[in-house]
Amino acid sequence: MRPLVLFDLDNTLVDRQRALTDWVAGYQSHHGLSCEQRRWLFGLLADRATPAHFERIRNRFGLAESAGSLWHGYCEDLAAAVICPPDVLSGIEELRTRGWRIGIVTNGATDIQTAKLRATGLADRVDAVCISGEAGVRKPDPALFRKAARRCGISGYEEGGWMVGDNPVNDIGGSRSAGFRTVWIHRGLPWPAGLPGPDHQVPDARAAIELLISCRRQRKELVP
Repeated sequence: MRPLVLFDLDNTLVDRQRALTDWVAGYQSHHGLSCEQRRWLFGLLADRATPAHFERIRNRFGLAESAGSLWHGYCEDLAAAVICPPDVLSGIEELRTRGWRIGIVTNGATDIQTAKLRATGLADRVDAVCISGEAGVRKPDPALFRKAARRCGISGYEEGGWMVGDNPVNDIGGSRSAGFRTVWIHRGLPWPAGLPGPDHQVPDARAAIELLISCRRQRKELVP
């Protein structure tokens, strides 16, 4: 069976935090928001953004534009702002040439997550994508990881499927429950006390890719 790896999207393959920070700063400048209003806006969208959030934004700031139009503009702006580093894109391509099946599993609204995947070039480099908005289930539910694996053409993990992500609960805990080995993107943060640890910890997605290649090579060397 071909090896399988699933990647989280936001703050794993792309830096959503930086893109959102820049977007909020631009929004503050354009609409003349106070510092308190800027903090409220960032806090509202920090973990996730949905069309319903933009109804709240419209009401909070007394905007004439419809919530749907505000949401559409946000999707376009954030998709244009997020970047997948070139070394990560090339690393994904290297995994493909080495026979890996690659999927992306992400929580979020379908339209904005799809826009990010297309804008960064990730959509064309993976076998499958599983977005909670269209799948009807969210991480950390193990069902989302299993669905993503099936979309990649793999229903079992005899060789050990891998999950790479930055969220200890949603990515690491959820995928472990689905039978995956785990790689946590720590970004300089300590692992939360009291939670079962990941199989591996690395600083970023490129390091995770290098780890996967190394583990695969070592496994092959152990097979008689």
